[in-house]
Amino acid sequence: MSQGAALERLTAAYRVRFDESTPAGTVRASALVRYAQDAAWVHSEALGYDRTWYAERGLTWLVRSLELCILEPAVTGVTLEVTTRVTGYRKVWARRLATIADRTGDLAAWIHTDWVMVDGRGLPHRVPEEFQRRFVVPEAGFDPVRVPALDPPDDAVHVPLAVRRGELDPMGHANNAVYIDYLEEAVGRSGTGALLLETVPRTYRGEYIASAVPAAELLGEAWPDGPGQRYRLSGRGGGDLFRGILVPRAAPTPEAAGGG
Repeated sequence: MSQGAALERLTAAYRVRFDESTPAGTVRASALVRYAQDAAWVHSEALGYDRTWYAERGLTWLVRSLELCILEPAVTGVTLEVTTRVTGYRKVWARRLATIADRTGDLAAWIHTDWVMVDGRGLPHRVPEEFQRRFVVPEAGFDPVRVPALDPPDDAVHVPLAVRRGELDPMGHANNAVYIDYLEEAVGRSGTGALLLETVPRTYRGEYIASAVPAAELLGEAWPDGPGQRYRLSGRGGGDLFRGILVPRAAPTPEAAGGG
């Protein structure tokens, strides 16, 4: 692990494990999301904001949206360097950029994650001023990733599923990375979706609407949208929990991506 000046950013190494890999021998997209999430917590803890700090104040962060761009496939067994830093604030929001590179420095992927701070009632809470002093942010604000709500066509792929115990995180609901697995499960059954899941570059955009709780009965739906795929995850009552888009191209690279 390495730390930059004033802990503006933090870099942590992650080895792509066998159980994190696809049948093609490359790292799953959801594993990259998990690396970014873990590195964010390591960075926060290094500055004194660990889970105890949040628990004492009745605060936590919830992921509301993300954009993941995979530029090169990382194969099983390689070690990736994940560099994370906060790049923007908006009242109750914070954005992190994680860049993922191999040991030669070549960029394999990057992830924007948009978080919202909430209190013990689950209501939005303004980000404490001290955060903006401790987590150095050279950029201005940002526009959170959004995915428009669309009704799937009649011939959309339907994948019923239930939240399994092994998918729960310390918050007691399905971890945000699991939704990427749900998306890929449905997309892989939709037309040329299986080929799309191995295409590089490719970009995932996801918006988290509500949490998937233990044993919840859910429905995932995927359908073609131009060269890409759309995805909707809904609950038993029909309300959206997650909306996603997967396209076979790279998103515009963040200016900070080259240096993490």
